Amino acid sequence: MAKEKLNLVDMTEDELRSQLASAEHEYQQMKFDHAAKGIANPMEIRELRRDVARILTEGRRREIAVMTPEELAMRTKLRARRRKNR
Repeated sequence: MAKEKLNLVDMTEDELRSQLASAEHEYQQMKFDHAAKGIANPMEIRELRRDVARILTEGRRREIAVMTPEELAMRTKLRARRRKNR
């Protein structure tokens, strides 16, 4: 009984935001329920957390895709500076 994957590439920005809000709310509710009384399958928490991460990653990928070359260059400089300061 495999869970179907989210098809995030075909979603619009608004659908992505609403899916994120829904998934985050469901994740928080599931964490609370598990802490209070336990849930039947705790692995669902992990899957939901990963779904939230997938949605955030897709949003960031789209954000980077529309950046201008100047913004991308600045982003590269910031990342290099952070790596250097580690």
